[in-house]
Amino acid sequence: MHPLVFHPIYSQLPLPARHRFPIEKYQGIRDALAAHGVEDRYFHQPEPLAKHLLFDHYERDYVEALLKGSLDAKAMRRIGFGWSPQLIQRTLTAVAGTCLTAKLAIESGKALNLTGGYHHAFADFGSGFCLFNDLYLAAKTMQSYRHIDTVMIIDLDVHQGDGTAKLAENDASVFTLSLHGEKNFPHRKQVSDLDFGLPKGARDDEYLTTLEQALTLAFRQFQPDAIIYDGGVDIHENDDLGLLDVTTEGVFTRDKMVFATADKYGVPIASVIGGGYQRDIAALVNVHLQLYRAAGVVLKEK
Repeated sequence: MHPLVFHPIYSQLPLPARHRFPIEKYQGIRDALAAHGVEDRYFHQPEPLAKHLLFDHYERDYVEALLKGSLDAKAMRRIGFGWSPQLIQRTLTAVAGTCLTAKLAIESGKALNLTGGYHHAFADFGSGFCLFNDLYLAAKTMQSYRHIDTVMIIDLDVHQGDGTAKLAENDASVFTLSLHGEKNFPHRKQVSDLDFGLPKGARDDEYLTTLEQALTLAFRQFQPDAIIYDGGVDIHENDDLGLLDVTTEGVFTRDKMVFATADKYGVPIASVIGGGYQRDIAALVNVHLQLYRAAGVVLKEK
């Protein structure tokens, strides 16, 4: 069984009624995995990230203002959350969870976080429910291992990983691949190493054919020592914000393709769940579970 990373605080953030962010889904995934027979011993619990680890890659003024609660109201509206000590504690724990997942992937070959994918955070501002970019920080965490020089970030969330692309813009050791909805947020896209924009309403065949082409091209251009995978499920046909029409089976096939690619090239892979915005949390959790099934986590019938 592959290592899994979770902390209850992932779902512990009071939000206004009808807030768009599905905070309950993280605990929902944890409960569903347990209901399918995944034992507690496979779970690892992160500690909140020490703030000094952020300063190497994020602007000090932004980090300090956000942590202290002195960021201006406009900047907080861009993030999409009201400031609170709990928001900061949850964020530091979630980012640490992705970094821990990266370490466990290096040691075990494959590891999965039950949150992560905060790819709209830039070095000096947050956006789209993302305060600090865990994907880029996890890539640098992987590179702290002597034998890991290069990392590929495969971002298949329906929203382009704009913050990640910008952070890695001048970093030749981190390759960014984004497959996303062309007409979806963010409206101003950044330039990844490879970008594939899909039209509204794209279905399984178009999506999976594009992904196959994208992975082939990416690995022709770049030979990573490790992979970080953002498996957002907001590509799903029932997602409230996705605008694509990929089925649950299509999500599963997508995830299998990515893990098979990591196996083919013999590189470790750390996975995060990314976005997913169905209001029906049980249905949303079921789509997210495809990531764990595809990774080889054994899910017994209830």
